[in-house]
Amino acid sequence: MSTPAPAESAPPPAPTPTGVIAGAPGAWWVLCGGVIGLIASMALTVEKVRLLADADYVPSCSLNPVLSCGSVMATPQAGVLGFPNPLIGIAAFTVVVVTGVLAVTKVPLPRWYWRGVTAGVFLGAVFVHWLIFQSLYRIGALCPYCMVVWAVTMTLLVVLASIAGAGGSGHKYLQIVHRWRWTLTALWFIGLALLIFLRFQDYWLTLI
Repeated sequence: MSTPAPAESAPPPAPTPTGVIAGAPGAWWVLCGGVIGLIASMALTVEKVRLLADADYVPSCSLNPVLSCGSVMATPQAGVLGFPNPLIGIAAFTVVVVTGVLAVTKVPLPRWYWRGVTAGVFLGAVFVHWLIFQSLYRIGALCPYCMVVWAVTMTLLVVLASIAGAGGSGHKYLQIVHRWRWTLTALWFIGLALLIFLRFQDYWLTLI
């Protein structure tokens, strides 16, 4: 009796003479992740405008002393470049959404384009980590919509990096990182959850 052959995993994005066509799972996540990030950024912008118009307005994402968008929006960190940070998100995630639409419709995009978008999201991830530090250890509050943007940015970085590197051999250590990318991403989420718990454990324990 012959042993059935193991199921093959989904093929990586395929390079073509005119560019790289992203695989269906990656393409759909680029689109969905971009839409989620765009919606969160727009919601934050609307809440910020309402807060500016009415100082007594309580944002819909201010749920308790820890999960409080209002506390975060009132800080200098919420407008690093002189305007609300969500406006950066609106511009950046619009580019991601357009890229996702092109990817889902199987439009081949130049490798330099994928690498450029990946580099942009990488810079966004660096900014996200700065915001995480500020939220946890300087502001002392968390913005739920911001946390959605954090999560989306990190997963988009993994997917876009995979698409941008399709067909390339790369350094052996980079290949190892790529092979374990989702494990590393899961560890990142676990680490972030642990940091949030430890930072606000006094409050969380009062809820038990």
